[in-house]
Amino acid sequence: MSVVLAKNHVPEDQLMRDVYCRTLIDLARQDSRIVVLDADLMKSIGTIPFQEAFPDRTFNCGVQEANMIGIAAGLSATGKIPFAHSFGTFATRRCFDQAFLSAAYARLNVRIVGSDPGITAAFNGGTHMPLEDMGIMRHIPGITIIEPVDSAMLQYVLKETVNPYGIYYIRLLRRNAVKIYDEGSSFEIGKAVPLREGNDVAIFATGIMVAEALQAAEMLAGEGISAAVINVFTLKPIDREAIIHYAEKTGAVVTAENHNIIGGLGSAVAEVLAEHLPTPLERVGCRDHFGEVGPVEYLKQKFQMTAADICKSVHLVLQRKS
Repeated sequence: MSVVLAKNHVPEDQLMRDVYCRTLIDLARQDSRIVVLDADLMKSIGTIPFQEAFPDRTFNCGVQEANMIGIAAGLSATGKIPFAHSFGTFATRRCFDQAFLSAAYARLNVRIVGSDPGITAAFNGGTHMPLEDMGIMRHIPGITIIEPVDSAMLQYVLKETVNPYGIYYIRLLRRNAVKIYDEGSSFEIGKAVPLREGNDVAIFATGIMVAEALQAAEMLAGEGISAAVINVFTLKPIDREAIIHYAEKTGAVVTAENHNIIGGLGSAVAEVLAEHLPTPLERVGCRDHFGEVGPVEYLKQKFQMTAADICKSVHLVLQRKS
């Protein structure tokens, strides 16, 4: 793992969905096993250029998400490496039985891509807002769950998923991510990435909450509080060693996720701490609510998922620590 942090954490000038498609095209040119499936959302995820480049390796399955996963499993059984996409709600809730049985239980080799994670579904509203998808998919034995934080990470991680055999769930932001890493950074799936060191509290964050965590750390530094920030981009397998290390170092932990605090990053970190090193913990994320319609910044405020909310949780956990 060789990470180069961006100097300025600003929105990128390219869409994550475009990076996803370009990377798949590059990979498909090198590996004839790669195929793409979609549930009538190719325009939304931006894979029309892939279809134009590889029409015989592109399958639009229509609004039949569960059937799409069954087809992906069948393609895997013939030696293909399928990347099957739908919105995160439909790629997980609607397809769980097929992902569990047709793909994972059958020991096949499938990548399931769920887009518009959490509140980034925005104006698509509560019906399309996956706030429970990682919690659902964590139940699949042997699955790898990844949430790339920006384009540099997405490009690298996609390449790393091609050759290992197994089931993957890739939680993909379609729009512009905040730039965290410079091009050329490399990552190890299953290993958390420290972004900032600190001695008073450790903030474990994933997805769009990584940028919020870094902003919170700056705000806390102004108060004399030293906060470590760690990007947990692989939810399963979780990096137990990193969690234990920073819990030992700081004695206080906060998690921040664009997901329900039940079943996601907060739960995964709590499990590690409970089993290995009981430590004061506060969780930032959606607190057992359905999603709703609105712009992302409004929803961050609504569900208490801002940098200021992370700071509040840090103050709470430091009180418990003392």
